[in-house]
Amino acid sequence: MSLEGHVRNTTAGVVVDVQGPAVTLDEFTARMLSEHPPLAVIEGVEIELLEPAAAGGFWIVASTGTGTGARVPPDAATCPACLAEMRNPASRRAGHAFISCTDCGPRFTIALGLPFDRGNTTMAPFGMCAACRSEYEDPADRRFHSQTIACPGCGPALWLKQPDGESVTGDRAALDRAQAALAQGAIVAVKGIGGWHLACDAANENAVAQLRRRKGRGEKPFAVMCPDVHAARRLGEISESAARLLQSSVAPITLVPARHGARTASALAPGSPLAGLLLAYTPVHHLLFSGAPFGALVMTSGNRSDEPIATSDPDARSSLAGIADMWLGHDREIAAPCDDSVVRVHGDRTLAVRRARGLTPVPLTLRGPSRAPAVLAVGGDVKCAPALAHRGHVIVGQHIGDLDGPGGLQALERAAARLQRVTSVTARTLACDPHPGYRGSVWARRVATGAGMPAPLAVQHHHAHIAAVMAEHGLDGGEPVLGIAFDGTGYGVPDGTIWGGEMLLVDYRGFRRVGHLRAVPLPGGDAAVRNPARVALAHLHVAGVRWDPRLPCVAACTGEERMVLARMLESGAGCTTATSAGRLFDAVASLAGVRHTSTYEGQAAVELEAAGARAGAVEGYPVGLTAGSPLVLDTAPLMREAARDVLRGAASAHISARFHAGLATASALAALRLAQQAGTDTVALGGGVFANMLLLDGITLQLQAAGMRVLTAERFPANDGGLALGQAAVASACASEP
Repeated sequence: MSLEGHVRNTTAGVVVDVQGPAVTLDEFTARMLSEHPPLAVIEGVEIELLEPAAAGGFWIVASTGTGTGARVPPDAATCPACLAEMRNPASRRAGHAFISCTDCGPRFTIALGLPFDRGNTTMAPFGMCAACRSEYEDPADRRFHSQTIACPGCGPALWLKQPDGESVTGDRAALDRAQAALAQGAIVAVKGIGGWHLACDAANENAVAQLRRRKGRGEKPFAVMCPDVHAARRLGEISESAARLLQSSVAPITLVPARHGARTASALAPGSPLAGLLLAYTPVHHLLFSGAPFGALVMTSGNRSDEPIATSDPDARSSLAGIADMWLGHDREIAAPCDDSVVRVHGDRTLAVRRARGLTPVPLTLRGPSRAPAVLAVGGDVKCAPALAHRGHVIVGQHIGDLDGPGGLQALERAAARLQRVTSVTARTLACDPHPGYRGSVWARRVATGAGMPAPLAVQHHHAHIAAVMAEHGLDGGEPVLGIAFDGTGYGVPDGTIWGGEMLLVDYRGFRRVGHLRAVPLPGGDAAVRNPARVALAHLHVAGVRWDPRLPCVAACTGEERMVLARMLESGAGCTTATSAGRLFDAVASLAGVRHTSTYEGQAAVELEAAGARAGAVEGYPVGLTAGSPLVLDTAPLMREAARDVLRGAASAHISARFHAGLATASALAALRLAQQAGTDTVALGGGVFANMLLLDGITLQLQAAGMRVLTAERFPANDGGLALGQAAVASACASEP
């Protein structure tokens, strides 16, 4: 456009100093907003008029470190242009395992700080060769100022190591050895951009079973990587929206209905109706599939179950010893662990299950008060993902996982420090869950004391779930909404009991409990999570249903076990009272004979949903709505009628469908009544149970038919992975100046 001036990166954002005729400058501004690079995200534009000065061309000038507000972009899957170049034998980057450009490649996982310049990344040790330098400095080249630019002559290199210490160097030789080992049934640790993975042939029964046993995975499904969407269609029912997600720059693990008869190992996802599929998203992945005899690879996090993903080479060699048969790595360091993101596609809905690679650190604008000091929210102890809020924006960091495993707290500490480092923002206050035993909350209190900060703001668990949905949908919190928060367990405030089936009147500054599921004693407390059969017996006891040995949940417990449970339930000794929706799903799953013990969180509910999806339209089980404040959804009638169906010989699919329909109808009726009493037309659904599509659709459709506005978690997880977003929104509102 024949304009003059310069542009530079700063820690506050991009600064463009441009001069020319006024009409041309207006056109420049409009084109900048519409023609920016694919990975660029423009959050806002501030324009200041200056006096013209001598410029003599247009230049990129040295970055500066003043101010705050800039963001490190998320990692992006290899773009089509780079793939074509990598596959072109005539290209100097043919077969290059680290090919990238300004439109793709690692970003967040290699950044050491801001501005995002090569010197502030783990690419700094790799000096550009003359050819790469020429491309880097050429405005017409697609690698113009690409900080990850490299080639086989000057970039990172692959290596392969075996347990006996033998090493293979050279990209092609290392890839060939790894590919041959995978074809023969080996388990190979593969270094990605945000951590190590464990890979094996997804069709090899022995390899998948061995990986499950060595990793201590139980029955939790594995994710499967395919070379392209055509291969993915052979394993799952891929809708057009799912195909777009799989092929996007995010390239998440996408949960879709598994294709019947797919050629995969039986141990891949036992009992699950869903396939977790992702496409190759790095050059290394694409090269592993090139000419391979296998069509799909298990690609699961490089860790033992319940431990953080391995990122450093020494950690991977030690922590994955005994699991991996060999290690395919490279000499570029990983600055931040970042697991694969997970989303579920269901009809027109796309719901985030785990927010990590490709989705973080994308910010969200908070519409409520924004004059609060910077807030660090630590989330929960399960599916932990911290968040940082500052000046009306919040960034939810990458998924860390559960904090009760080895290294969990250290991973949280590193992630929290990194969020502040890459945003140049220092937290002035903390927010956490009020549960006195949560490791993250204990850590937050210790950090606040050591730094001389005020005590962390304790945000009630279900308040945070609903606040997260409000924040995602841009509500300013000026008017309260009716929240339905259904999950497994959360610390109740102020009574200290276990909540999990809550109806709350919510704004950012507070909440009022206006309804809940009927409380049921859980024998053994937290141990009940792993024992749906015991939970079922507790629900039957409260409902006054005799423990008939013909009921599957009764038969699943030994006579001695039933005697102990009966004494516990009669006396209350060793029982924790809970209103948990998650445990209600467990109880019905066991009563229907679907699942009596769980090897991973939510397993019984997932399999119960799958059973219900096979049935047609049915009449829902009755649920009582007990008048009073708070309103109580009495599930005893539901359990009594379900037990009668079981004794009549009804199929598990029929029982599941009636359960989902009954709970959805009762929840919608209760929410409608409470919302009308409160004078609101908005209902927000939050909590991990709303990963269940039968319940989510059932409640949503009935409320919408009654004229209500229904908000659901979509871009951020409904489960505890979204807690920190809600905590940050609440803390920002409570700490804001009037």
